[in-house]
Amino acid sequence: MRKSKTLARLRASNPVRMCSLGHFIPAYIRHAAHYGYDCIWLDLEHRAMSDHEVQALLAYFHLFDIDCMLRAPTLEKTRLYRYLEDGATGLMIPHVSTADKARMLVDAVKFPPLGDRGLDGAGLDSDFFLAGGDDYTDEANRETFLVVQIETPQAVANVEEIASVDGVDGLFIGPGDLGLRIKKTETKLTLDAAVATVAAAAKRHGKAWGCPAGSGEQVKQLREQGAQLIAYGGDFRAFMAALKQSSSDLNEVYGT
Repeated sequence: MRKSKTLARLRASNPVRMCSLGHFIPAYIRHAAHYGYDCIWLDLEHRAMSDHEVQALLAYFHLFDIDCMLRAPTLEKTRLYRYLEDGATGLMIPHVSTADKARMLVDAVKFPPLGDRGLDGAGLDSDFFLAGGDDYTDEANRETFLVVQIETPQAVANVEEIASVDGVDGLFIGPGDLGLRIKKTETKLTLDAAVATVAAAAKRHGKAWGCPAGSGEQVKQLREQGAQLIAYGGDFRAFMAALKQSSSDLNEVYGT
């Protein structure tokens, strides 16, 4: 079974080089691998792809030996572990505000004794049955990961219990959703305080944590706070920056 670069980094107490992808761009996967990224966050919560498109992208992840952290658009148990069978290295689940929901997710995506994932053993993750065997389920548990998103004040309040759930590998703050909910509810919580709370809980329970970063300076700040799962760079940022620069060049040449 393919070894996870993300988990290897985390087990060595190192940061993970992670970027994001929200469109069907196979070449992006090749370039991310070429430039030293360990993992790509594939967003299917806010971006729509067919099952066959996802399966095709996951084959490219394996071809170029880079992890896929797939943000799933569903909580359906069989669909969640089918993403792993199709080749995803890890799953990221949005809006996990309680430990009960975290335990439900572990039950869905981990084999016994950790969870209750269904056994097939004939997917891309096991080289279509050629790399299966008696240790397949143990290897799958060891080389796949589950990241839960902390995106509500309730999740911050429950983060100690969420972080303590066996089988949860990481906590990922969603600053957009969390910031919105802090703003729209009567709470004294601030986004900075929420980040500090999540960081402290992750450290106490030996879990990785992180969030998206919008600049190199923010990456540095998050690293100083102990974050290992920092998403920096993505297809949106890349084409926006390229088009902005190209448009500026045309303005200079055309005088508009």
